[in-house]
Amino acid sequence: MSYVTGKVIKELREKRHLTQKELAETILVSDKTISKWETGVSQT
Repeated sequence: MSYVTGKVIKELREKRHLTQKELAETILVSDKTISKWETGVSQT
């Protein structure tokens, strides 16, 4: 089982030219959640 870091989430999101809000809407979470994942503030 591998762990996806915030850095990886951000890299993949940017590679697909998505904003945090667009990604959040796609996976049904808030844009604040995406921000927390990418900055390492929250790991869940």
